[in-house]
Amino acid sequence: MYKYNYQIRTYFIMKNVFSKFTILLLFSISISIFISATALGEKKLIVLGDSLTEGYGVAKDAAYPKILEQLLHAGGKKEWTVINAGVSGSTTASAVSRMKWLFKNKPDAVLLVLGANDGLRGLKVNESTKNLTNAIEYASSQKVIVILGGLYMPPNYGKDYTDQFKKMYVQLAKKYKMTFIPFILDKVAGDPKLNLADGIHPNEQGHKIIAESIYQVLKGVL
Repeated sequence: MYKYNYQIRTYFIMKNVFSKFTILLLFSISISIFISATALGEKKLIVLGDSLTEGYGVAKDAAYPKILEQLLHAGGKKEWTVINAGVSGSTTASAVSRMKWLFKNKPDAVLLVLGANDGLRGLKVNESTKNLTNAIEYASSQKVIVILGGLYMPPNYGKDYTDQFKKMYVQLAKKYKMTFIPFILDKVAGDPKLNLADGIHPNEQGHKIIAESIYQVLKGVL
């Protein structure tokens, strides 16, 4: 009987030790996986814009967000995924509602490139400023880094309006101390060789130049 009880006690002791060892092993593996995932540092950059970002008139892979991702990877920042969140016709009024949906993906940063359609429709600059302010503050409240992309309006909208529109981005960038790209279409706008027949949307070559310009700013930020 004693031998039988001893065997039972030994069995339960060993079972308990094995269980604790198993739990410890699984915990260690879990921690290792977590550390590895953290070390890999998968990160997401959302580019929130309109048809300029979406890539109107060109293939999705030829739009600047995809090219930007390729440049980041080539530059050693392979952990970054760039998400093209451009929707044709979008104005600044849609920024916050779209962010609330897109941020379910838990992005690390957002490049905000909205306002072109506001300007083309002649919307009041103070309204666009309010919308962009709300978007910047919402993203900041979600601990998402905000990078602001500026846009200009053609001179035919009048000097006062074009000046106000340009200053809107400069003032917001200064107020919120954000990384700022003064003019997303720099070296592309107004050049027939770099735009589609409509003279507004970049062609594939234009998108390459836009991506390169953005990359030169972001490579030291991301």
